[in-house]
Amino acid sequence: MLAPDDLALYGRALLSNKDDELVVQLGQQIQRLAAEKRFSPTDALDEVAEATEGALGGGRALSKNELHDELRGRVGADLMPWCKGCKSHHVAPMLWRYGGVKAGARLDARRRYVLGKPGRSPAAAGAVRRFLRFYGPGDAGDFADWAGVARPHAKRLWEQMEGDLAEVSVGRRQLWALSEDLADLESPPDAEGVRFIPPGDPYLQKPNRPLLAPEAELRKRLFRPVASPGVVLANGRLAGLWRVKAKGKKTEITVEKLARLACGDIEEEAHRVADLRGGSGVLLVVD
Repeated sequence: MLAPDDLALYGRALLSNKDDELVVQLGQQIQRLAAEKRFSPTDALDEVAEATEGALGGGRALSKNELHDELRGRVGADLMPWCKGCKSHHVAPMLWRYGGVKAGARLDARRRYVLGKPGRSPAAAGAVRRFLRFYGPGDAGDFADWAGVARPHAKRLWEQMEGDLAEVSVGRRQLWALSEDLADLESPPDAEGVRFIPPGDPYLQKPNRPLLAPEAELRKRLFRPVASPGVVLANGRLAGLWRVKAKGKKTEITVEKLARLACGDIEEEAHRVADLRGGSGVLLVVD
């Protein structure tokens, strides 16, 4: 989820206007299609974005299937491979998703696509600042992975920020942080208390994972392709995993301890989760 004012920064501003960079953002299917059909990725994205604007013009609100139907009549056949799942031809997934980003499309409360008003795209280098503020220290490669852009693209944006960066040592790595953040990084406040962090939370995104769980095997258990557990933090450190499911009208929460945990603090957090889920009580299981 993004604040509306950030849509332009994390969306259109990060779309490269160079074919060799944009095709990396669009993924392997588009790389294969572009080579096979001999089209320019930037031209293809422009075509889909213009088609999306046309389909959603005049205040129209379309479901995903309705939008695909509209795009079939507005986009060239080279950009519409056969989809086994849908059993039809439609615009390649990454093209229509990024085409929607470039057009300024968004979902309304009924999950229909409409045209938003993202305004002018801000300077893309601002995303480097956001990345370092949230997840620094890091380097241009870390930013590329986080932002989903090609390495040369990330390097260009990184270089635009060099005057605001300071080099720091993290273990054996030489990384970079915002100069204005150095004081906070050198003397951070102590984390206190026990917290249940849900899977998918920004705190658990890729840049933080090696610091949170240095062992590779533990990271595999924590960060799965599907059905990842939540994380139990005790005074800022990894202390356990948690999972939740409905048990009748109650909420069952299973905690696997990885370190010492105060039962009273676990119960307090478990009740918070149950309240958020609307359960009538909590069943706490501690392994």
